[in-house]
Amino acid sequence: MLSEFREFIAKGNVMDLAVGVIIGAAFQKIVDSLVNDLVMPIVGFALGGTDFSNLFLVMRDGAKAAAPYASLADARTAGAAVFAYGAFLTQVVQFLILAWIVFLMVKAVNRVRRTL
Repeated sequence: MLSEFREFIAKGNVMDLAVGVIIGAAFQKIVDSLVNDLVMPIVGFALGGTDFSNLFLVMRDGAKAAAPYASLADARTAGAAVFAYGAFLTQVVQFLILAWIVFLMVKAVNRVRRTL
C-alpha cells in the first residue's frame, strides 16, 4: 500500500493539481481585490453611491441591540438575523469575473493545442 501511495504522489497529475490549487488560491485573492476594491465601488458610484457591502435587511433584531444598525457588521455583532443581499451580489459578480477569466484561459490553451 505504501508503494502505491508513493506512485500516486509521484505522478505528474497530482503535482499539477497541487500547483493548480495553490495558484488558484492566490488568484482568488486577486479577483477578490478586483471585485471589492475596483468593480463594486464603480458600480456603487454609478448607482448613486450605494455601498453593496452594507445592503441588508433585518429579519429579526439582535439580542444585544435593536435596529436600526449602521452597517452589516453592526447588525451581526448585535446578533440580528439579516438578509445580506449586498454581500451576495458581490459574490455573484466575483464568480462571473472568475468564470470569464477561466473561460479565456481554457480558450487560449485550446488554441495553443490546435497549433501544435
